[in-house]
Amino acid sequence: MEKPAKDMTHQESIEAFKSYQRRFICEWGKLCTNWGVNKTMGQIHAILLLSHDPMCADHIMEQLSMSRGNVNMNLRALENWQLIDKVHLSGQRKDFYRAEKDLSKVFRIIVAQRKKKELDPLMKLLEEVDAVRPQCKQSNEFCKVTKELQRFAIKADHALNSITNGKGGWITKFLIR
Repeated sequence: MEKPAKDMTHQESIEAFKSYQRRFICEWGKLCTNWGVNKTMGQIHAILLLSHDPMCADHIMEQLSMSRGNVNMNLRALENWQLIDKVHLSGQRKDFYRAEKDLSKVFRIIVAQRKKKELDPLMKLLEEVDAVRPQCKQSNEFCKVTKELQRFAIKADHALNSITNGKGGWITKFLIR
């Protein structure tokens, strides 16, 4: 059983903090797999999100015990998603990185990326299969289902565009503010 925070020594408090920090980084990595992001990319994002100061790849490699190639590849992916920025610190030759700290912006970025990866290809496919005309029971059912799915996808597209553009109304404001 853990001691209450007021009864902890300074060293115990630091150890508890580091333990919770490691746990958060691990869990954030697992959570990110639900967004279509690999676990490593999620863990690197968590480290940068929790860091007060920009960090270099070497420090991230050390914290996660990962290879330079793996860390650099995932840093580039996080930059492409616009979840982190490269920062140049004066007097330093290395690149440093910092995470976007505005969580409403992070949410909108993730929604936009998921939409691009999942909904946009579905909408393109549904536009293509719209050429099928009902000619028998099976093609009739196919057309019925794909038309309904297309109507739903269009509504989802409008809703997600509203969220990513910051115009989602009360629900968006409730969720991300």
